[in-house]
This record gives sequence, structure tokens and C-alpha cells, in this order.
Amino acid sequence: MQHKRWLLVACKAASMTHNCQLFQKRLYMKRNIILVFAISIFFISYGQNFDSYFIDKSLRIDYIFAGNAQKQEIFLDNVCSLPQWAGRRYHLDKLPLRGNGQIEMRDTESNKIIYRTSFSTLFHEWICTDEAKQVSKGFEYSYLLPFPINPVQITVTLTDGYGKVTASFQHLVTPSDILIQEKGNEHVSPYKYLLKSGDYQECIDIAILAEGYDRDETELFYNDAEKACESLFDHEPFKKMKKHFNVVAVASESTDSGVSIPHDKIWKQTAFGSHFDTFYSQRYLTSSKVKAIHDALAGIPYEHIIILANTPEYGGGGIYNAFTLTTSRHNMFAPVVVHEFGHSFGGLADEYYYDGDTTPDIYPLDAEPWEQNITTLKDFSSKWEKMLKKGTSVPTPAPDDCTGRYEPGVYEGAGYSGKGIYRGSPSCRMKENNASRFCPVCQQALEKLILFYTEAE
Repeated sequence: MQHKRWLLVACKAASMTHNCQLFQKRLYMKRNIILVFAISIFFISYGQNFDSYFIDKSLRIDYIFAGNAQKQEIFLDNVCSLPQWAGRRYHLDKLPLRGNGQIEMRDTESNKIIYRTSFSTLFHEWICTDEAKQVSKGFEYSYLLPFPINPVQITVTLTDGYGKVTASFQHLVTPSDILIQEKGNEHVSPYKYLLKSGDYQECIDIAILAEGYDRDETELFYNDAEKACESLFDHEPFKKMKKHFNVVAVASESTDSGVSIPHDKIWKQTAFGSHFDTFYSQRYLTSSKVKAIHDALAGIPYEHIIILANTPEYGGGGIYNAFTLTTSRHNMFAPVVVHEFGHSFGGLADEYYYDGDTTPDIYPLDAEPWEQNITTLKDFSSKWEKMLKKGTSVPTPAPDDCTGRYEPGVYEGAGYSGKGIYRGSPSCRMKENNASRFCPVCQQALEKLILFYTEAE
């Protein structure tokens, strides 16, 4: 009996040892499976996702936005391809900002959203003018998307100050379509890099274009482009995040030197037909030749565009995810190019205003603006509320001296309106040329956007 009992205990012990080993083996296998699954999810979400749906080329789509104050429409103009994709490879199905318009790309087989981006346009500004109440116009726009492997459905929407869709357009793109014109494989504009921090697949690529520089002024343009680059990276957060950027100067030649100034009856033949007096605002310098701008950049990796206009006249303009256009011969050139880039790259709003003016067509006071540096207090928690010190008054009184010029608060007056719209600091590069820097609110917004474009998490 004792022998049998001993044998039974031994068998149970052996069985327990075997079960324990089996349990440990299964646990180890499960742990490895979970680890592999987690790594797979990471790469599917961030790294492999791009290669699963796209190749290293750009799909450039040209549209016409047309209409008037009452009705807006979108039309397809042209589709072409470029040799590289210099855009983001992370957060592909997320919007960087809401903007005044969005583009969505869906894989037709899975119906999955594989890319999204946002933008603003000169067209959005024009439909708020008196002219738009009387006549219809069309504006050309070009957008870069990653080139898909398989057929995709593109949806383009325009929205108003409430985020409500005012126009929508859908179309299919089949990558094998023989009418997708290849651009940038030859006849590439002359260029040189001013800053090369890494490969175009890793960095944010800024292209600086020449406007109103004739064939004898190429070196003058390169010198002006250097000044623009230096001014930009003298400002935080660009200074501390310089490693994320490449900057290339593109010597797009003009027939005439200088740009058009209609109020002085001066008209020039230039690469992009830029002119002052946009919407009859004397200092507003823009170009309607958007396809020409992108044609000049074909074959050069780029995402964001700065255009330097060869004129001593004061002025400029910047449109989110479109371009910055500013004068290079005026003594305020350095701060203005940074201010306008705050618009075109960062989607930042103007913080200056005029006493007694309101801008309900641009910024309805009963809606929260999408720009990150102004608020109507309708959804302030989505803006810089967490940056305020405990006990900060809302609205915040302006300081009596210069010591609190960049102190975060809620200061009334922004977005061209003296009442009902608020900014984050008394002073900022987005408010005035004599400001020495971006305010903390704008710096935070810009830094978030840089990380959105360049980092997986």
C-alpha cells in the first residue's frame, strides 16, 4: 500500500511538473503572439500603412473652385504625377487641422479612408466680398496626394465658418490611367538646397520660389531666399525643431523684374502673375496662377511653398496649405515672411484687428474658429485653456507695461475684429511686425503640427 501510495504521489508530481512546463510553454507562446501582434499593429498603423496603399510618387490633382456668395461648386481640371512623395507618412487618415476644405481618399476595394488633408483658399475669402454678391468666378487650385497603388475615390469638400459643407465633389482615380501626365522627369527648374536635414521622406520640405526675378537676378534671389530661411529658423519652435526641415530655393525665372502693382498702373510679365490689390486691398499680394506655381516645382521634393516677390512694395499673403507670397525688398521682409508662413504652414489666424470692426462672414461669433490661435470662447477647452495660470481672468485685461507681452491669457481683439474674438497673448508675430517672436499659444500650435507631420506618435 505504501509503495502504491508513493507511486501515486510520484505520478501526480510528474504530472504537475509536466503540466507546469506545458503551462509555461503556452504562456511563452501567448506572450510572443501578443508581442508580434502589437508590433504588427504599430507598423500597420504607422510604417507599413503607407507602403500598403501607396508608392513613392505624388498624385497632383488640379481643381477649379467656382461660384459666388450664394453657391459654390468644384470641378476637376487635371490629374498628373510627380516623381516623389515628400508629404507625411504618418497619421495618414487624420486631418492636420479642419481648415476651410478637406480632401479624403478612399481605397475603392476596402472602402477604407487611406489619406486625408485640409486646406484654405483665396476662393473662401473672395466669396465674402461684395463682388461675389454680383458675379461668379473660378479659382484654380492644385493639391498633392500620395500616389495610390489601387483605384481610389477622392472626395473634396468646402466648408463655411460653422464647418458646414457648402460644396462637395467626388471622382475616381485609377493609377493605371494613361492620361495621368507624368511631370518632373525632365525640364526641372534650377535649384539649390539652403538646408538639408535629411531625406525628403523624413523631413518637412519647404520650397522657396522666385517671382519677378529676371535671368540676371538669380544670385539676388538665392541671397533673398537665404535671408528668408534664416529669419524663419530664428523663430521658435522652428529653431529648436530645425532637424525636421529641408529648405530648397528654386530659381523660377521671370521675363520682367518686379511684380504687378495695379494701384500704380504697373503690370509685369512674371512667372506666376502675382499682383497687389487683391480684392482691392492695396497690400494684399497673391497669385491666381496656382498650376504654374506647382509646374515650376515639378521634379523637386516639396510640401510647403514660399514665394518671394522681387519688389520694395510692402505686402504679402499666406493661405493654409497653399502658399506664402511676400515681398523681398522691403525693410520688413524678415518678420513678414515668418508671419505669412504662420498662415500657410501653421494655419494660424491674423491676430490684429480694427476697433469697431467685426467679421461675421469670416468668423461667426457663435462658432469656434478652426484656427488654433484665436477663439470665440464657444469651445475654448479645445484651444489653449490648459496653458492659463490658475486664476487668470477670462477675458484677460491687457498688461500696462511690456513685461507681460507674451503672457498666455484671453485678450479681446483678433481675426480683424475688435469684439468677440480673442487671442492668446498681448503681442505675437501673428499680430504685429515689431513682435520678437510667436506667442506661446502659436508656438504650441506650430510644434504640434511639426510633430504630426514627422513623428509616428
